[in-house]
Amino acid sequence: MTKIMRQFRPVQPPTLQRASTQNAYHYQEYMPSKCLVNDIACYWTSEYDGKGIAPTSRVIPDGCVDIIFNLGATSYQKGAFLTGLMRTYEVIPLTEPQSLIGIRFYAEGAARFLRYPIVMINGHHPNLEDIWGKEADEVIEGLLEASDTSERLAFLERELIKRLWMDNPADQLLLTSMNYLYEYRGNLSVAALAEKVNYSERSLRRTFQQQLGMSPKELGRIIQFQGLLQMLSKGTCTSFTDAALQCGYYDQSHLIKSFHTFYGVAPSKIVSPDRAN
Repeated sequence: MTKIMRQFRPVQPPTLQRASTQNAYHYQEYMPSKCLVNDIACYWTSEYDGKGIAPTSRVIPDGCVDIIFNLGATSYQKGAFLTGLMRTYEVIPLTEPQSLIGIRFYAEGAARFLRYPIVMINGHHPNLEDIWGKEADEVIEGLLEASDTSERLAFLERELIKRLWMDNPADQLLLTSMNYLYEYRGNLSVAALAEKVNYSERSLRRTFQQQLGMSPKELGRIIQFQGLLQMLSKGTCTSFTDAALQCGYYDQSHLIKSFHTFYGVAPSKIVSPDRAN
């Protein structure tokens, strides 16, 4: 089922709203190598030079866990931190210049690289140094010594590939369950998912809560919404009603409610009328 996971690409607001992005703020995503593509959704960079009207950074739930490196931090301790799974959107005003580079992990595979329970990250932003110890400082130092983004990405790839072969396999029930959620784009009840993985609903819920701190239903709703964003970004729907039906929503009002929950605005504010109306 590895191909299924590769078809799920989480979407963040800057990739949808490039036309309205201020020139002073730049966000870019980069694909990982083939050996990491089933564990890592992307690498990304975020740059703001501090000039002009201060923009805001909107972050939405995507079913992923990120390591974020702040290349302008005043100390190694503040130079890298983690963000866990999100249940709703967050709007962050950019008041100072910043230079960030991030690794976006699929939730079910993040623990094998982090060697830390994902459930302990949700709602917190622990410093990477508290989890990796001196290894975190070495990674930060390597990023700072790199001359450009290409060198930084190559350095991160080497570090992650080393961790890929460590004896810390992903939970197989969680991995299989998430693959089914990706395959069905989140439109799978807990009962149907339990039947497919041949476990009880209780065992399934317990595994998700213990590993990720979220229920299968919650992750399914996020994956469903991300599937909607992928469709809207490609302009493959003729109306929001059409998008709702294709993505498994009851109707257009159900879609709009989901948009407000996960994005914080109506879909018409994000997608131009000629693309989705």
